[in-house]
Amino acid sequence: MTMAAALRRSTAALATVLVLALPAGAQEIAESHLKAARAAVSALGSTAEFDNILPQAAQALKNELINKNPDMVQLISQTVDKKALDLASRRGDLEKEAATIYAKVFSEQELTEIATFYTGAAGKKLLQDGNIAFRELAQAANIWQRGLARDLAQQVGEELNSKAQPQMGTSGQPPVTPPTANQ
Repeated sequence: MTMAAALRRSTAALATVLVLALPAGAQEIAESHLKAARAAVSALGSTAEFDNILPQAAQALKNELINKNPDMVQLISQTVDKKALDLASRRGDLEKEAATIYAKVFSEQELTEIATFYTGAAGKKLLQDGNIAFRELAQAANIWQRGLARDLAQQVGEELNSKAQPQMGTSGQPPVTPPTANQ
């Protein structure tokens, strides 16, 4: 293989790696698809849990600076608050990123259906009370699991004892005692 051929192959391989390594955001997504994704993200409140990031960062910075410079409390508070407000406009960047992520995972039609459901009464109720239902389901499943384990142990113990009875005379072993569900 000539040096030129080796270089072409290496270049082609590198180009392939670079194309595959491009961030997913480099893929073209239709504006209507992004619009549907933004509607779904909004309906789901997908980014709401991140609303406190900037205020928490500002408060942490204030605390740190005030601890180092207690004589500058007012100036530090005013400066941090002003700069935090200036940065608040960047919250939209997270919304755009969330929409892009959802657009990559869901089709435009799926996003439209998600937004439609979660902006309706049933979807809003699910978002509001879904955690309560899940918590109660987890408790019910825990009780069910303990009962199932108890019944399994009891039934296996009974079966083993009934089959072990004819052998009792030869082995001299006591009957099998099933463990309790709490063991």
